[in-house]
Amino acid sequence: MRSFVPPLSRMLLWPSLIIALSFWLKGGGEVGGGFPAGALAGLAVLLQYVVAGREQTRRYVVVRYAAPLAGVGLLLLVGTAFLPVLAGYTPVSLFPRPGQPEMGAGAFHLHTALVFEGGLMLIVFGLVVTVIDRFALSTANQGDEGP
Repeated sequence: MRSFVPPLSRMLLWPSLIIALSFWLKGGGEVGGGFPAGALAGLAVLLQYVVAGREQTRRYVVVRYAAPLAGVGLLLLVGTAFLPVLAGYTPVSLFPRPGQPEMGAGAFHLHTALVFEGGLMLIVFGLVVTVIDRFALSTANQGDEGP
């Protein structure tokens, strides 16, 4: 009898990542959406590691490049935090400035908080997936040594 868990875990991966993106976009308008988005995406990948194993999960591009994604996230955080200083504003200044028109559609507005939260999401996701991958690699290597 075949288990329903592997196909179910593959079916849950992409909806989980889409929900994580919606957490990120919510965080662009309010405070605190980047961390839960990265954590949820990392947990979705963890489910793949548990069910399918390391080799199968590393076939996803986003998993193979998790560490560089964390680096991109760090650049986004540093950029949104300190680039306003070069223009004479305080660190972590919100753009567009108050009173200036915002670009966006409906309740979704584009501003620097969205970039900041996106960087935070990439850092958390990259860190979680990289740690999981290194742990899976070390346990696979320990299993190869034998008694």
